[in-house]
Amino acid sequence: MEVQQLAEYRNRAVREGLGGFPIGDVAARYDTSRQTPGLLDRSRRPRNSPTRLSADVEAEICELRRRHPRWGARRISHELTAHGLEAAPSRATVHRVLSRNGLVRTQEQQNPRKYAGASANRPCTRGRWTWSAGSRWATGGSARWSPASTTTPGSS
Repeated sequence: MEVQQLAEYRNRAVREGLGGFPIGDVAARYDTSRQTPGLLDRSRRPRNSPTRLSADVEAEICELRRRHPRWGARRISHELTAHGLEAAPSRATVHRVLSRNGLVRTQEQQNPRKYAGASANRPCTRGRWTWSAGSRWATGGSARWSPASTTTPGSS
């Protein structure tokens, strides 16, 4: 449904409601809720963002990057802090600004991380062994723990 048709559809529903028909019946007939506000959809975008970075700071970040192309977000954030900017943006905020303005080029990781989790070649070992601590005994003035039981997956 396009916007004009949707507005007319809602307008008819409102006129019926104001004309004396029960609101519940009108809502059921138009397949809508009783609380449908207004006649047009409203934007869900916030009207203001109090913590949004100012345009001046964003321009300064972009200018620093253009003057020093090898500087990353961490260095630019550090430089802004060192030059007396009261509320210097975080590294992540600087990176978002650089990305938004096309000043970050993506590149492949030089040393990709190798995770030690389970893989196709090696089965998962979690839960393979269980060990419950048992009684304590004293030998020559020192106390030690002894395992009460050790189980493997096949034994119970």
